[in-house]
This record gives sequence, structure tokens and C-alpha cells, in this order.
Amino acid sequence: MKTKILYIEDELSMARIVSETLSSRGYEVMHREDGGRILDVISSFGPDLCLLDVMLPAIDGFSLGSMIHNLYPALPIIFITAKSQTTDVVSGFSSGGTDYIRKPFSMEELMVRIDNQIRLSQNKQTGNNEGVSDIQLGSLLYIPSRLELQHKQTVIKLSNREAEILNVLCMHQNQVIDRRKLLQLVWGDDSFFHSRNLDVYVRKLREYFGNDCGVELITLKGKGYHFSVRN
Repeated sequence: MKTKILYIEDELSMARIVSETLSSRGYEVMHREDGGRILDVISSFGPDLCLLDVMLPAIDGFSLGSMIHNLYPALPIIFITAKSQTTDVVSGFSSGGTDYIRKPFSMEELMVRIDNQIRLSQNKQTGNNEGVSDIQLGSLLYIPSRLELQHKQTVIKLSNREAEILNVLCMHQNQVIDRRKLLQLVWGDDSFFHSRNLDVYVRKLREYFGNDCGVELITLKGKGYHFSVRN
């Protein structure tokens, strides 16, 4: 079975060279130009490793890495960047990165780093989806693997889209999540049509939370949302 690599890079000339070279060496590569719908892409593709450029449109690589790591802590992440300051290296590892490579780089160096990360991951005997755990939200229990919200004896089945939105909110508990960033992560763009769809899903999620005093999804006009959780 081929090693699957999710590669996110907006510089198309570089992306073509890297993708073709990795494919010729036996890897299965999925390339995306940005981080839109990243959680959906990971769920369907099931990568063994993520290769993330830091400077991306809409959502930077560090933010993507942090979200991926929170939901898939066993998934190796290699950041690619032209930055070389120590603070950027620290930011990369703090965002869930397991390795870091600076531009310009040779393909041989990149493949050595990829193979090393895959080997380390296999030695830990962890799978891509291992670590996706249940999340306590006030008096509700969110079970991502089953797309369910549980409250005492009541079980609420979520749609795939509802779960995708809730996953992003859970990654930003007690933080402000920008509305445009949320749209990019779930739909891949922030068009008017998807913006209106988001309003509908937010209303439905609020209904699911009901009168639970420990969970509140607050709309911040002109900014986004604050997902307040008190366990």
C-alpha cells in the first residue's frame, strides 16, 4: 500500500515538481492549493503525512497544522517555509509540526524527512484516525467518530456538515473563530451562498445545545463566533 501524502502549496510550479517527484518515488500525493475543507479532505483521503506550506492564502499553514494536530495528534506534519527565524521554527512545532524544512530544499532532503516521519509514526503503532477522542461540551458529549451529540438518554445524530462545523468550533473552544476562516475550512470559500448556509447550520447547532448552561455559541457581529464551553 502506498504512503499517502496530503500536500498543501499555493505556488503551482513548485507543487507540480514536488508532486510529480514524490509520485515517481511511489508515494500517493493529493495536492491542494489552500486549506479549504481541510478536515473533510483528511477524513476522505486518510493521509499518512501532511506537507504544509506556511504562507497560504486565507488560512496560514500554522493555523491548519494546529487544527489537524488537535483532531489527529498522531498524524505527522512537515512545514515548508521560506522563513528562517527561530521564532518561526518554534511556531511550527508549537502548531503540531513534527518536522520543518526551509525553502529552497532538495527533493532528496524532503524524501529523507518524509521517510523518517513515516518510520517514527509506524514505530509508535498509531493510525491516522487514532486519537480522535470524544469531547465533553458542558453536559453534552460529542462523539466525532459517530457524528453524535449525547445528553443523558438523548442522542442527536449530526449531518456531515454539522459535524465539520462543530469540529472547527471545538478546535477553538473559548476563542474567537473568524467567520471567513470557518467558511474556508468547511466549504473552501466564503461566498454569499455558503455564508447563508452557515447561518442555517449555526441556528441548528444552537438548537442542539438547547438550554445547556455550559455551552453557548455567540455571534460576534463583523467578526465571527465565540464558542463558549464551561465543563
